[in-house]
Amino acid sequence: MAVLPALFGLLLVTVVTGQNVDITPKEAVRRAGDDLMVLCKVPYPIDSCRMTVGGKSYRLIPSNQDEEVVYSGQGLQFGECGAHIKHIREEWNGNISCMLPPKSGSIEVTGAMRLLVARAPGNPQLISPPQSTFKEGDDFMAQCIVPDGRPAAKITWYLDEVQLLAGVHQPIITSEPGSDLQTISQNVSRSLTADDNGKKLVCRAEHEALDGPKEAARQLVVHYPPKRLEAGPITIFGLKLGAEGRLNVSLRANPPPAAEWTLGDVVLAPPAADESRSVVALEPLHLGGGYYNITLVLTRVAKEDVDRTYYLRVTNDLGREEFALRLSTMDEPAGVELETGAIVGIVIAVLLLLIAIFLVVFAKATDRWCFAGRSRDHTKSSGESDTESAAGQKSRLSALTARVRAALPRGRDRVQAAAPDPEDNKTLAEDKKGVIYAELALGEQNAEKPPPPSTEYAEIVCTEQSPQMKESKE
Repeated sequence: MAVLPALFGLLLVTVVTGQNVDITPKEAVRRAGDDLMVLCKVPYPIDSCRMTVGGKSYRLIPSNQDEEVVYSGQGLQFGECGAHIKHIREEWNGNISCMLPPKSGSIEVTGAMRLLVARAPGNPQLISPPQSTFKEGDDFMAQCIVPDGRPAAKITWYLDEVQLLAGVHQPIITSEPGSDLQTISQNVSRSLTADDNGKKLVCRAEHEALDGPKEAARQLVVHYPPKRLEAGPITIFGLKLGAEGRLNVSLRANPPPAAEWTLGDVVLAPPAADESRSVVALEPLHLGGGYYNITLVLTRVAKEDVDRTYYLRVTNDLGREEFALRLSTMDEPAGVELETGAIVGIVIAVLLLLIAIFLVVFAKATDRWCFAGRSRDHTKSSGESDTESAAGQKSRLSALTARVRAALPRGRDRVQAAAPDPEDNKTLAEDKKGVIYAELALGEQNAEKPPPPSTEYAEIVCTEQSPQMKESKE
């Protein structure tokens, strides 16, 4: 019989220890002096609440709120065992565990979370190639190391104020045996360009224990040959004959360039002047950031100066660049600047469009090419063209007018516009038995005169011939 209680007790222990404690949060990072809320919860009432913080066990009672670690939660009857840690100490870094015994029995369940008490890392270290200058196209690699942080610091790379994303390698985190402090290192690599010259490469470290980020940086010095800012020949506009003229050329170079002007058979290396041609070559002016302005001054612009082409050669240790310049007394054209090829293409396109429009109008007017079939079809369907129809109508109208005029008697009395006397109605009716009224449309109208306001009528009188006249004709 003693076996049954033992089995029951073993079963109870298995059930209780199998319970999962819901603990929030499961991990937290806090600075020393910050506070933290930890809540452990089970789905049944508990008898008490105990919390272990930094190796020290605290029995938490809801009514006691005066200690540095006090109870937090809705109550033991709801299965909640929470702790409010008011001021975190650095030595409390590690696990925080909670014990929740049930109302009946001596078996209690436990839960644990990880507390990282943040510790500021050391200053970031930037390791890069030892040389002071680089050339355009060189492969550059640097490493940033931020030591002894808890947890590891976060590294971000910048080139001046622009964050670098390309060429950034995965960070590596290491720690010394037996130490919870972590060291992070990260590499960055890139192919240097002329735009990198003068910029500052920055390794920025951020950490929870720092009030602000810490940085390590070095400035990049990149050498490259002279580079023009615009392609093709250069035209200087707005010059006036007899006045001073300046030929300015802007370019990029590092190290500083040397200039040489060529005017026909004269070569000037700044600073230099040619009194016979009244020209002065000025030294290259550094505008900053590797940009230079090179100027040739003409004391008085003459007509032969406008017709001449000026040549400028700029060199440094890495290469050279050549420019051809022309002068113009016209104002610089406004709007978008187009190259010669683009202007020629636009002119050709406009000419082709005008030719196409002319050919379409010509073909339609002369019934040629694609319009020839339409004209023939229209002629077949109508039987005659508009010109032939108009001519036929005109000829038929003229013939009708001639027949009417021939049928009218010359000596016959015409009907008067006034109304006839009633007594003469019978006689008038007898006289008009052979009268026919015809409405005539005038075939020809004078373009300078308006059409008649009313319709004109003509009388066609048919007279009966006497027997004597018929016999005489026979």
